Amino acid sequence: MEERVSCSVKTLVDHFGFEQVAGDRESLRRRITLPNTNRPGLELTGFYAHAEPKRVVIIGNKESSFIKTLDESEQEERFGTILNEETPFALITGGNPCPPTLCKVANQKNFPVFVTERPSSDIMVEIVTFLDEVLAPTGNVHGVLMNVFGKGVLIIGESGMGKSEVALELVLRGHALIADDRVDITRVKDKIIGTAPELLRSMLEIRGIGIIDVSQMFGVRSYLEQEEINFVIEFTKWDDNQQYLRAGIEEQLPYEALGLQIPHLVFPVKEGRNMAVLVESAVRDHMLKQRGINSAEIFDERVMDFIKRQAKEHVDD
Repeated sequence: MEERVSCSVKTLVDHFGFEQVAGDRESLRRRITLPNTNRPGLELTGFYAHAEPKRVVIIGNKESSFIKTLDESEQEERFGTILNEETPFALITGGNPCPPTLCKVANQKNFPVFVTERPSSDIMVEIVTFLDEVLAPTGNVHGVLMNVFGKGVLIIGESGMGKSEVALELVLRGHALIADDRVDITRVKDKIIGTAPELLRSMLEIRGIGIIDVSQMFGVRSYLEQEEINFVIEFTKWDDNQQYLRAGIEEQLPYEALGLQIPHLVFPVKEGRNMAVLVESAVRDHMLKQRGINSAEIFDERVMDFIKRQAKEHVDD
């Protein structure tokens, strides 16, 4: 389940402490939906094609200098277009004052304008970084997230498949728990980051035992607050009529989360199988494949070479 995220202008302004010079408290309720900024150089010249109205407007030294070359009617026309309903707010940087015409137009529209002493280059990077985190797509998934050999491994499957018990065994084998039962996920650029809800952090539910705190029971190294999800393992019920992967040559469909695809492996669960060891082995095999070493393909090549040798020997005889 994915949730679309926005944040209010007030949230960002409270974080950075900008001084408001136009607009009232109601204007701070405007929503920010894009983690980008816009330097309106071309817009100030009257060229509005390909404008990005949903971005935060940054007016720096160059823009402030150019504004002074415009007469009042030109300023009113340009500001009237730039300060529109879709634009969250405008920020004047570098200690530049707010042009009187800009303040006039902004107050007429109840549009929030702020000033800061900090240079554009610094504050733009910080605003984008802040918004990247706040506006990142989010969701949640039922499963267990572990750090196994330094890789974030999401174990999914129906309830009662033994996911939490496998997680406990992995913790005992020196790996770390991130989340059990519910994994909150966030997309940060091209990565999916998983964490546990605040109430469930460091907690693991084992049938017959109840809730245990792994960091208290096994030490602080047994728990991590968050981890990038690199690999998904899906537990399914064993079906004697089902053909399962044996050689490992066939590609399995990736797991999709928040628009990104993650390598995915299906594990049939059967009594007597040591699933924790199998998870470790699958992760090691995944790491080898990332280095270009595919054990299944190597085995396949050996088989083909053996068949060719046998055929050649048969012909020679």
